[in-house]
Amino acid sequence: CRQLFRSSWLPGSVPRPVLKRGQPSHRDTPVKAKKQKRVSGSPDQEASVELVVGLEPSRSAQLEEIEKVLASDDQELTGDFSKPHLLPTVEGKDPGLKYISPDTLVAVLTGHFSSFLESSIVVDCRYPYEYEGGHITGAVNLPLQRDVEEFLLEQPSVALDSSKRVIVIFHCEFSVERGPKMCKFLRERDRSCHEYPQLQYPELYVLNGGYREFFFQFPSYCEPRDYRPMEHPAFKEELRKFRGQSR
Repeated sequence: CRQLFRSSWLPGSVPRPVLKRGQPSHRDTPVKAKKQKRVSGSPDQEASVELVVGLEPSRSAQLEEIEKVLASDDQELTGDFSKPHLLPTVEGKDPGLKYISPDTLVAVLTGHFSSFLESSIVVDCRYPYEYEGGHITGAVNLPLQRDVEEFLLEQPSVALDSSKRVIVIFHCEFSVERGPKMCKFLRERDRSCHEYPQLQYPELYVLNGGYREFFFQFPSYCEPRDYRPMEHPAFKEELRKFRGQSR
């Protein structure tokens, strides 16, 4: 999947983009005239050429059209190309991912996007001792890839209302390594489980600045209201164990 993420879209009713597909050529188009000049013979032979020119594009041609959309400046669509991203985004370390600010996450948590959302899943990719020391209210702790597969793919969240969305927001301590890597992992596994470009979770985000930045800005949305760093001296053994499991 190409990198789809650059600019942000605000919520709104936006129709699904229609990819341009080949249409039967008009009788006097340059393509038809060229074809007819190369074929001499009866009118039946010329008619057969016209029929070939007017055929629907193959599946590979349809994928080529998708590639053209991705190569254009219109790179704000969700992973299945069905709609623009809902949340406003900010610049992040990885240009291939969509980052949101702590303010935007608070807006999600307080229901400002509820008319557009079936559910929002905040995935805390930190190790359990970090999560237990303080986490965003309602976040689920999925520190390992197998945790993400079991929670999100084996028992997927599905929007009962087709007009609403399910979004997933990843973060770790700083959202520099573990959170972005897990976001990419989910997209890769999701792609492998579906026919392109369909996805179970087409709309993924990363919390810019991670838990550390969120906690310092909005401690009241954390429980317990505290912050335990990954390299806390009292948890060296746990750190060594989970680092080994993450490889």
